[in-house]
Amino acid sequence: MILATLIIAGSLLMILYTIASKGMQSLTWDIISKVPEGGYYIGKGGGILNAIIGSLYISIGATVLGLVISIPVVLYVNIYAKRNSWLANITRLTFDVLFGIPSIVYGAFGFTIMVYFGLRASLLAGIITVTLLVIPILARAIDEVIRLAPTELSDATYALGATRWETSLIFLRQAIPGIITAILLSFGRAIGDAATVLFTAGYTDSIPTSLGQPTATLPLAIFFQLSSPIEEVQNRAYAAALILTFIVLIISLSAKYFSKKLSKHKI
Repeated sequence: MILATLIIAGSLLMILYTIASKGMQSLTWDIISKVPEGGYYIGKGGGILNAIIGSLYISIGATVLGLVISIPVVLYVNIYAKRNSWLANITRLTFDVLFGIPSIVYGAFGFTIMVYFGLRASLLAGIITVTLLVIPILARAIDEVIRLAPTELSDATYALGATRWETSLIFLRQAIPGIITAILLSFGRAIGDAATVLFTAGYTDSIPTSLGQPTATLPLAIFFQLSSPIEEVQNRAYAAALILTFIVLIISLSAKYFSKKLSKHKI
């Protein structure tokens, strides 16, 4: 157990050391606060503000949309449908299968739908495709938390005359720490995935001002910069990876804090 813990911790430290040692020298205020200027990817000035904002747009939009879709499905399976019914089992099996599908398949599926409807790469297409990617994560994580709630809780609410809708709200309140964890997992998967947005969100050097415009993301910015033969541009890619890691770290610490705080007030 100690050896396994050391391997995991050592892997994390090696990753952080690699991106920090190569990225800190290129991590400047210009990279964070400016969009790419002409010739940025061959070593000229500018930054990756467009990719930072684009990643936040897509990740937040996909997580919120996925949460809106996942919570009603999970509540129906656990509260309205009969426990261990064929519908509940098929629904969970479907989410398990969707969870295991590679992200590039979601990207290809989203691209196929875009071509069919004559749509172009845009922020909206990226959000919808990434939403499909995170829904299984959200649904299965929330489902497992709600299933861990004691059956006596529903019996008690029904005995007090509560409706199924009111019982659903009680279970939802009970599952808030788990929901926050699910949001964390989904956001981390959404902001760090490149395959789903490669064909759907496109890429641009500007910050999108509408859902119909293409948008840049940090994973693609890292990929394009690492593909450059210029060492300075490659170091900028590590700086972008450091920014991405820092964003995920902030989200992780915030989620852990709020989850711990809310779990103190569980019913």
